[in-house]
Amino acid sequence: MDDLITRIRVLEKESEALEPSEEQRNDLLGQVREYTNNFINSLPSAESYSAEKAKKEAFLIDGKKMSLEKVLEVFSEEVASKGIRAASGGHLGYIPGGGIYTSALADYLAAVTNEYSGISFASPGAVAMEHELLNWMKGLFGFPESAVGNLTSGGSIANMIALTAARDRHGIKGAKIEKSVVYLSPQLHHCNLKALRIIGLEDVIIRHLELDEESKIIAADLSEKINEDKRSGYEPFLVIASAGTTDTGAIDPLKEIGEICQKNELWFHIDAAYGGFFILTEECKQLFGGISLADSLAVDPHKGLFLPYGLGSVLVKNREAVLHSHHYTANYMQDAIDGTGGEDPADVSPELTKHFRALRLWLPLQLHGIEPFKICLEEKLLLTRYFRHKIKELGFELGPEPDLTVTYFWWPVPDGDEDGFNRRLLKEIHKDGTVFLSSTNIKGRFVIRLAVLSFRTKLETIDKTLEMLIRLKNKVAAEMNFE
Repeated sequence: MDDLITRIRVLEKESEALEPSEEQRNDLLGQVREYTNNFINSLPSAESYSAEKAKKEAFLIDGKKMSLEKVLEVFSEEVASKGIRAASGGHLGYIPGGGIYTSALADYLAAVTNEYSGISFASPGAVAMEHELLNWMKGLFGFPESAVGNLTSGGSIANMIALTAARDRHGIKGAKIEKSVVYLSPQLHHCNLKALRIIGLEDVIIRHLELDEESKIIAADLSEKINEDKRSGYEPFLVIASAGTTDTGAIDPLKEIGEICQKNELWFHIDAAYGGFFILTEECKQLFGGISLADSLAVDPHKGLFLPYGLGSVLVKNREAVLHSHHYTANYMQDAIDGTGGEDPADVSPELTKHFRALRLWLPLQLHGIEPFKICLEEKLLLTRYFRHKIKELGFELGPEPDLTVTYFWWPVPDGDEDGFNRRLLKEIHKDGTVFLSSTNIKGRFVIRLAVLSFRTKLETIDKTLEMLIRLKNKVAAEMNFE
């Protein structure tokens, strides 16, 4: 026994390297603080995109120690400066995550305290915080107090939880799958289709609905297709609408769609991952009429509330449908579970192990209040309007006026290869890196897409974007011999 204790003491001493002293912690924090301050201060002048590939050998794990100074050097050169600089206000391509600093402080606290927020028994405060944030969202979107919800890693898991509930509420399994029908927009975010495949509904019938000139679902087409399918012996069960499509920022006619779903007893799911929190603004509030008719809703705080990537949310009215798939018990957990279900985040999500995500939203809301978030959203709406006005003056063509902050445009080439010109222009935009834009295809046309949502995107950012576009347009025109 003495030998065993001696050996334990030796290992105990050697393992102390994992617990830095207070002096060492202060030194490490000082280095990280200096790096983060330099990073944030450099963002306005830094490129928003770099096509340079990371050097894989820089990340080699060989078991040897590396100083934090060297670690930060590798991180800076091989991670933070390559690809899309997601923290930059110049990230105007895909729907950007925000990255507000106070949320990073929350993540630091959550990681140090290592709270486990999957079950209330383990951390009643962490779970209570999550419930309070979900209750706030229920009030915001007109959901009843009895609805269940979850803070997820993002829109993909949020939508999957909702669609799983729809599946189980309507009993879509076995031979019933191939006769069941889902109705959706061709511009619906692809994570919903991915979720249907993951939850075993790959073989359901998908009906793509007709869109109007503003890329919104035509409610009459939905009604007609439902009636046709019923007459043909199929079983409609789910309609998925968007409150802010990724392609064009469109908000589908939620009230009309919701009423059609109620009339036909279909599950109505709304993917509001991008646009949902614009309900906070006076300018957009009326566009969300009917959102309370949804049976389920997905919305991402890491988009419309400018948080770092890693926080989505879902609300579902039918508690039993959610618990059917996600509430399980195990002998080893008998001390932690009271058996009722529904109160623990693990009961309404695929996750059992769960990071303390709630703090990254609760802390900023407490420190800043809600008003700065509303103001920032309103600013993005106006910046989008300003961009459209200015780029039209420069001679570009534009898509319809968007509901939110995604818009698309292209340079017209009447007697030439218009798609080829704009593809070349986007390639130059990516090569330049001043700001990051993306592309999509609308009705067969290649278009360049701008998404204004980063809290760091300002008037100067838009002006810089416009200057870059006209400069690169002229460059491409000269190289392709276009006037």
